[in-house]
Amino acid sequence: MGFSGFDIAIIVLVFLVIILLFKGIRTVPQGYNYTVERFGRYTKTLTPGLNIINPIFERVGAKMNMMEQVLDVPTQEIITRDNAIVGVDGVAFYQVLNAPQAAYQVSGLQNAILNLTMTNIRTVMGSMDLDELLSNRDAINERLLRVVDEAAHPWGIKITRVEIKDINPPANLVDSMSRQMIAERDKRAQILAAEGMKQSQILEAEGRREAAFRDAEARERSAEAEAKATQVVSEAIAKGDVQAINYFIAQKYTEALARIGSSSNNKIVLMPFEASSLIGSLGGIGEIAREVFKADGPSGPQRQGARTPLVRPSDN
Repeated sequence: MGFSGFDIAIIVLVFLVIILLFKGIRTVPQGYNYTVERFGRYTKTLTPGLNIINPIFERVGAKMNMMEQVLDVPTQEIITRDNAIVGVDGVAFYQVLNAPQAAYQVSGLQNAILNLTMTNIRTVMGSMDLDELLSNRDAINERLLRVVDEAAHPWGIKITRVEIKDINPPANLVDSMSRQMIAERDKRAQILAAEGMKQSQILEAEGRREAAFRDAEARERSAEAEAKATQVVSEAIAKGDVQAINYFIAQKYTEALARIGSSSNNKIVLMPFEASSLIGSLGGIGEIAREVFKADGPSGPQRQGARTPLVRPSDN
């Protein structure tokens, strides 16, 4: 059985339709966007999943990765504001937000981002002193992120992070910084030691002043008490009470004997006065006590029939 020309044409047409269907079906993986061009001009964007295009007039243009990507920034030498040469490298993270802009607004997206980041690193870090460069890394990262993201915004991308990895000053500069750090720490240690000594001397002086004040106050009170006692004795003598002076002299005798007895250097005590004088003074104390008890009335010791022994001074 032979095929006519019409049958052959139908078979060829069906075969071409099948081929066109296979050509027009496009599967876009997750995390990617494909641009579609018709006669070389962008028309639409294919999102992840199954998509159909016209294979006769349309074709897939750029296949853009929409996931966050990392870009290493190679080491470059930078001259700081105080003329120090340092080697700096870093890393940049970016994400494509608009596939058509990233595909058609810039040629060589990664190369553009890399050069933009390196240029701004030189600009930002070159305007700072070396000390600021080493101590303000967070501020440098924040400033770089703001500047680079603003410059890359027309490309349809978002710069998520820009991080400085290493800052490498020359070896001789590192030695100088080390010596400077040691000198600064020695200076601070000396200042702290001097401050501590000053505070210690101030506290000692305040302690001595407080002790002197309290000693003077104690001497003043002791003198006031002594003067009061002397005044009382003087008034008693002026009134004709001889026993008061005997009490006063006996008190001084007993205090002197207590000091002599408590001395650790004297084993034998020579008495340069007669013992009868001390006994007579003690007798005066007894007379005073008896007079006091008589003044108290029957509530004293005499109410119970007891008598207070009195010691009379003996005549020499």
